Amino acid sequence: MDRILVSGVSGPIGAALLPSLASGGAQIVRLVRGATKNAEQISWNPLAAVSAPDVSGFDAVIHLAGETVVGRWTEPKRKAIRDSRVEGTRNLATALVKADAKPGVLVCASAIGFYGDRGEELLREEGPGGQGFLPEVCREWEEASQIAANAGIRTVNIRIGLVLSPKGGALTNMLTPFKLGLGGRIGSGQQWWSWIHVDDIVGAIHHALNTKSLSGAVNLVAPNPVRNVEFTKTLASVLGRPALFPVPEFALRAAFGGMAANELLLASQHVEPAKLAASGYSFRFCELRAALENLVG
Repeated sequence: MDRILVSGVSGPIGAALLPSLASGGAQIVRLVRGATKNAEQISWNPLAAVSAPDVSGFDAVIHLAGETVVGRWTEPKRKAIRDSRVEGTRNLATALVKADAKPGVLVCASAIGFYGDRGEELLREEGPGGQGFLPEVCREWEEASQIAANAGIRTVNIRIGLVLSPKGGALTNMLTPFKLGLGGRIGSGQQWWSWIHVDDIVGAIHHALNTKSLSGAVNLVAPNPVRNVEFTKTLASVLGRPALFPVPEFALRAAFGGMAANELLLASQHVEPAKLAASGYSFRFCELRAALENLVG
């Protein structure tokens, strides 16, 4: 039986991943903030040193923790976004390296925010990062995990795209206005949205754990990204509603702040899952309509 240590279990990815790991017979231990409730939890503070004995003896570590990027990016919010990812990863990786029994693999979350706003450019793992706050955070985030990689722990940085999940995330936030018939394209609608069904995130993490040839950056996006205007039209169609109310850029910037709106909602990222496909992963959901019908149809 594999022993797997997982952080960041409270989000939509963790909610789908843990039952999947458990059904495969894995013994799961969670890194949690605050007091622990049982032997299946280890208390940690991402901003403090992690005890090496606490994280010793695991076959694999899946590190998903990080402050949500949703909300206005004030200076304290930007610091929390960065520190929770960069310092948390650095502290965890340092402890794993010092552990008497090191894991065979570390799967560490990252994001396609690494690429920044790139217009029509096709983005693969070997390409350079972009400019802006999120690209800088993602670059430092991945660099922090290199502590583990440099010590011989196989490290996979999963660059996650727009997560489609029934339990939180971007899709959940979009459902209410679209169900009311108040949805529509965001800004010009021409920006590329590289999405992925949460079941394929879970499948890809399993694939990363078991595929020893896989390491470094791996794009976790479906093979067929769409422009925002197509995304919103498809979502409205699946819900049986019109998509008549475009959200102008000035309204987004007023609601989210300019930096967050520009980098989260208006940025164009045409990302290809090149390494995932080349390593033999078979997607459950390649087309947006099928993914949305599965989740909300």
